[in-house]
Amino acid sequence: MTSMITLTVVLPVLVVAILLTLTRLIKGPNLPDRVVALDLLATIGISLIAAYAIATEEPAILDIAIVLALISFLGTIAFAYYIEQKI
Repeated sequence: MTSMITLTVVLPVLVVAILLTLTRLIKGPNLPDRVVALDLLATIGISLIAAYAIATEEPAILDIAIVLALISFLGTIAFAYYIEQKI
């Protein structure tokens, strides 16, 4: 039951969120807006992986989501360090 709800409701909503985030990434007026959009894109990607793991009932896929979250966190920290050095 949850796999059907995941496939029919959650995944299409996340795909729409990715498309909207991509428009902000491309259209963003300055660098911080683009970095926030890229961070949001990684978060939505993590959500997609988690929803796919629920739909397929395969919990081993969640390891990929954890690695993506760690890489995204390190990227955010690197950008904050860059902004701090720039000021």
